[in-house]
Amino acid sequence: METPQLINNYRPFWAKRFGTSSILPMSLKEMEELGWDSCDIILVTGDAYVDHPSFGMALVGRLLEAQGFRVGIISQPEWHSVDAFKVLGKPNLYFGVTSGNMDSMVNRYTADRKIRSDDAYTPDGKAGKRPDRAVLVYSQRCREAYPDVPLIIGSIEASLRRIAHYDYWSDKVRRSILVDSKADLLVYGNAERAIVDISHRISKGEKVSTITDIRGTAFIRKEIPAGWEVIASDNLDRPGSVDSHVDPYEMKMGSDSACETKTESIPNSAELKPIQIIKKTKTDRSKQVVRLPSFEEVANDPVLYAHASRVLHLEANPGNARALIQRHGDREVWLNPPPIPLSTREMDYVYDMPYSRRPHPVYDGSKIPAWEMIRFSVNIMRGCFGGCTFCSITEHEGRIIQSRSEESILKEVEEIRDKVEGFTGVISDLGGPTANMYRMACKSEKIENACRKLSCVYPVICENLNTDHTPLIKLYRNARSIKGIKKILVGSGLRYDLAVTSPEYVRELVQNHVGGYLKIAPEHSEENVLSKMMKPGMGAYDKFKEMFERFSREVGKEQYLIPYFIAAHPGTTDSDMLNLALWLKRHDFKLDQVQTFTPTPMAMATAMYYSGKNPLRKVTSSSESIPIPKAGGVRRLHKAFIRYHDPNNWPILREALKKMGRSDLIGNGKKHLVPAWQPIGLKSDLSGRVHHLESPKSNRLKRRVR
Repeated sequence: METPQLINNYRPFWAKRFGTSSILPMSLKEMEELGWDSCDIILVTGDAYVDHPSFGMALVGRLLEAQGFRVGIISQPEWHSVDAFKVLGKPNLYFGVTSGNMDSMVNRYTADRKIRSDDAYTPDGKAGKRPDRAVLVYSQRCREAYPDVPLIIGSIEASLRRIAHYDYWSDKVRRSILVDSKADLLVYGNAERAIVDISHRISKGEKVSTITDIRGTAFIRKEIPAGWEVIASDNLDRPGSVDSHVDPYEMKMGSDSACETKTESIPNSAELKPIQIIKKTKTDRSKQVVRLPSFEEVANDPVLYAHASRVLHLEANPGNARALIQRHGDREVWLNPPPIPLSTREMDYVYDMPYSRRPHPVYDGSKIPAWEMIRFSVNIMRGCFGGCTFCSITEHEGRIIQSRSEESILKEVEEIRDKVEGFTGVISDLGGPTANMYRMACKSEKIENACRKLSCVYPVICENLNTDHTPLIKLYRNARSIKGIKKILVGSGLRYDLAVTSPEYVRELVQNHVGGYLKIAPEHSEENVLSKMMKPGMGAYDKFKEMFERFSREVGKEQYLIPYFIAAHPGTTDSDMLNLALWLKRHDFKLDQVQTFTPTPMAMATAMYYSGKNPLRKVTSSSESIPIPKAGGVRRLHKAFIRYHDPNNWPILREALKKMGRSDLIGNGKKHLVPAWQPIGLKSDLSGRVHHLESPKSNRLKRRVR
């Protein structure tokens, strides 16, 4: 893996002389107050503009400002006309378009494809402030506003749609967002390294069409350049019937055996010739490109879709990944290898920018729910090597953990204490995509660069993974010792299978950083489902639970674990959900929140959902097929199993239990899952229809169901 130029070592653009703005401008008036006559770069986002490093437009905007560029923000523009996209004038270099911190479709729709009534990234949580597929709509308007200005798209929405992808909301495979947006470049994953390089090269007069060598970018080509070796993806992972190879060590002694020899056939020594040894030239992987099945092929063949997904995920390690191409009609979508992760020094540079840590003044008097949630939290790292198939973190941020220095993190805690209005002394979270992967990495850089595993912790924790929690324990202790800090909470997702390798860490966490409840995510109880999720078995959960309760008792605290589970994940059967419900009842869990599986673009579980195949293994037409809970009634039933205690779900569950031959679980005893009676009110069946129960003549609050 090549050594990249550090993002803080570029010579600043000439506009650096304007200095640092208190907050990036959103109007011509604010530009004039800064002394600007134009913006070099304009970022368009679907989120309200909050000048905080947890908001993508602020992080990228401040980074580009530090490089000397004048950056303006167009936040949640009225997309029905082009006027809102001209509010800051014409950018000198390019438009940068994102949907915001969330995929716009996930943001706007529930797992049942119903429109949400709110939007956490909008002032006062109002819904409807961003369009469906926001990147496409914003890109179109930018092109209409200024057709000759380069257009660069990014964010999680663009990142996860960089190749042909299954779209749950339209129930079909859609083209790469690069094709549909007509953008010049797509930046995927962690964008800092790529966007800094792109910005400086455009500022020096380089045409965006010639910028084709930057990692973490995708673009469109008409043909493959000379000097590149094209490798068909089916040579790496064949998606069809595979003939078994002849075993060169098998000895057949029959009369027709090729190994049978005759004395007269052995040549004498004079006839023997030395074997010529031909040294194979070492392959230059930097000049190899892997051809994925075309858009047309994956759109018409679910097996090829699953195969393409599998190959893409196998080519995700920056240390050994090759470029990928996928034909869309007469064009090639070209994906350069993933970006090289930021060093600790670079991470500090990004997070030490002069963020005001507040929403733009234009929102004065409004509350932005997402900001309220993270205003007192600190992001300490990026990435996740868990590889959970339903999650997009690994696909977007990568498997290599990128950590900030302890000094940088503690400095941010002090800034929150001193600058953020309303701070009461409690840091709400010290974490990131996960709570406890800080500073963890492969023990060998050579092994890490060669690895092609999808997860470092599944099916077991890799022996080459350093799971030392000591740096994190030290960070916790030093953070809570800062003057004015009363409490440091940890609210990020905890990998309890990692945590149990360090009892000292679990003790530190439980006794000092839990506010009564700790949320963790076993996701399921059944091995059949967990194997499709690439999640650890319940043995790790049981071990963590024992530690959690023991360490809580040591300090006299009454604390509780709140587990999260997913309903209707690919590979799940009705029996799996029944067993989960029985597990929940046995442990006396009555959960209010249930996550129903949503197929998001590029996730491995989405490939399962669309294809009915398991891409965690080699995919062929005859390979393992898995059950997919797609029908609305099945998805409702699976959700009802997790909320077995809700009377509104009892009619659905009784109907299902009878069909499953488990009527023995219907009754009024402790051994039963659901009672045989129904409270007066509403009931529903598997079709989702709601029925009114007639009022009884008496005042009894329950009725026997026949």
